[in-house]
Amino acid sequence: MRSDSKVSEKAKLFIAVLALQCCYAGFHIVSRAALNMGVSKIVFPVYRNVIALALLAPFAYFIEKKDRPPLTFSLLVQFFLLALCGITANQGFYLLGLYYLSPTYASAIQNSVPAITFAMAAALRLEQVNIKKRFGLAKVVGTVGSIAGATVITLYKGPPLLSHEPHLTLGAITSSSQILNWTLGCIYILGNCLAWSGWMVLQVPVLKQYPARLSVTTFTCFFGLIQFLVIAAFTETDIDKWKVHSGGELCTILYAGLVASGISFSLQIWCIDRGGPLFVAVFQPVQTVAVAIMASIILGDQLYSGGVIGSILIMVGLYSVLWGKSEEKKARSQETNHDLTTHLLDQENSHKDDTAVSDIP
Repeated sequence: MRSDSKVSEKAKLFIAVLALQCCYAGFHIVSRAALNMGVSKIVFPVYRNVIALALLAPFAYFIEKKDRPPLTFSLLVQFFLLALCGITANQGFYLLGLYYLSPTYASAIQNSVPAITFAMAAALRLEQVNIKKRFGLAKVVGTVGSIAGATVITLYKGPPLLSHEPHLTLGAITSSSQILNWTLGCIYILGNCLAWSGWMVLQVPVLKQYPARLSVTTFTCFFGLIQFLVIAAFTETDIDKWKVHSGGELCTILYAGLVASGISFSLQIWCIDRGGPLFVAVFQPVQTVAVAIMASIILGDQLYSGGVIGSILIMVGLYSVLWGKSEEKKARSQETNHDLTTHLLDQENSHKDDTAVSDIP
């Protein structure tokens, strides 16, 4: 019975993490569709964060009501900076990059986020780097490989590998699916990756002071919404841009807020709680494969040799970093157990020596 229960739990976790990656993959396609329909690159994240905030705030209030530490001005400033990095810059750069590029390569470049995060954490001494150990060398090599892959995608487009029309015709979704500016799009997506990585690194000290994850996310989302509204006040003054003109536009906005922020966030928390962040990160390339398939069928995206080469380098680098992190965790666990065993043996020997001395007449 226990064995069946374990298999069932693993099956649920496997299905959940695949569903998570499919939700995020769908977001790439939906975001591209929204841009194709003419939805503003400022209005779209505003509506997305309004919906996400409406979903997160009640859960954060009731679930963490007793566990939230008191708010201080310093914490509010940190939440504001987290929002600037993780919401405003992250989502803004993503939509700019997606406008010039394609969902397939936006997702491929995002696979470099774990490596960039490790590089930032190492620079801030939040992550140890020991190239004398295999796992330390693997993390460094993986980081370099991922960054090299992202560089290849940015600087080398290469000849197209596939060229075809989309198999599905979904109105405005199939219009303007071509790549407008390869290099500029890649640069914006790299900006998105840097902001995303910086957001995750900056969360570490904030969560130590305010260990209420849902509340931190809600405050971050709130300040991100305020920042987007301030930007919109100067850049999106046309009232017509704020109107939803079709059912398709409404569906893309609802998907972004409900699925990409609400459901995906809940799934991610559950998967990390059950399987750990390493398990979830390992499945990141599944998202890229799903995006490539959906973008090819729905948008008629072309695959280029430079993108494929860069994507392979990024994925190899990703797994190298993740393997290094896994081995480092095992090594630390063994060292802790060894130190504990040594300490207990020393205590036992000391006790025996004291007993022997007391027995001497």
